[in-house]
Amino acid sequence: MDSADNYIEEQHNDPRSTEELIKIALAQENEYTFRDIVSVLHFRGSLEVFEAASRLCKSQNPKERELGVDILGQLGIPKRSFPYESVNILLQLLEKEEDTEVLGAIGVALGHLKDSRGIKPLVKLKNHSSANVRFGVVFGLLSQTDELAINTLIDLSTDEDADVRNWATFGLGSMIEINTPAIRNALFKRLIDEKNKTETESEIRGEALLGLAIRRDERVVNLLIEELTSNWVGKLAVEAAKEVGDSRLYTVLIRLKEWWNMDNNLLAEAIDNCKPEKLDHRDAL
Repeated sequence: MDSADNYIEEQHNDPRSTEELIKIALAQENEYTFRDIVSVLHFRGSLEVFEAASRLCKSQNPKERELGVDILGQLGIPKRSFPYESVNILLQLLEKEEDTEVLGAIGVALGHLKDSRGIKPLVKLKNHSSANVRFGVVFGLLSQTDELAINTLIDLSTDEDADVRNWATFGLGSMIEINTPAIRNALFKRLIDEKNKTETESEIRGEALLGLAIRRDERVVNLLIEELTSNWVGKLAVEAAKEVGDSRLYTVLIRLKEWWNMDNNLLAEAIDNCKPEKLDHRDAL
């Protein structure tokens, strides 16, 4: 049994009652411990937990409502329990909720549930003054292929908050397979506008590179050469090289092998995909 199986078994076998776990979670200030406690309730996924979370969502206390939302978002993982009913409760709460922490949590919960009913009500919040709420909007729209959801992610990929931009770029680049000029141009804009001054900005650039590479956008090759010859090269850039499989990247990747050690297997795969002789053979088929 691997570590993941051990963790799941421990969560399922936790002897504490639902009421006790909720009380501990509400009093918990350590984020990691809080998440461990909530995950027990997620894995339990019973009617009792669903009803307890539903009651929390009706509380006058925003901290209790937020916990209820957190529980409903991943109730029953890995096989979800009461997903339709959970979305109903979240959407009802979303209509009247004003607390920014709860609003953000609702967006994240709807993102986990992947129910398209959440698209329109979430999009209404895309210009909210709170970055936490806008982040919830982005997370809630991940994997949605509706035009309204995609256009909203494109809008939020230029958000003033770096985390919002990061997740919106990830959503456009890797979470959907749709390939349109608008999506490609939004990804390309991130490569032009992000200045690599922070770790998050570098990650945004990496997500944009990968998204363009997946879509075989010709503009990505020269940008990848520039990225792969810089002083710092992230895994996403190498993954993008692997995806695009262009022989113009082969020499650059070979040079990168001399010092880059973040993921040797990934680099080897990228080099193999960009081998001129391999690509010539593929083109001849």
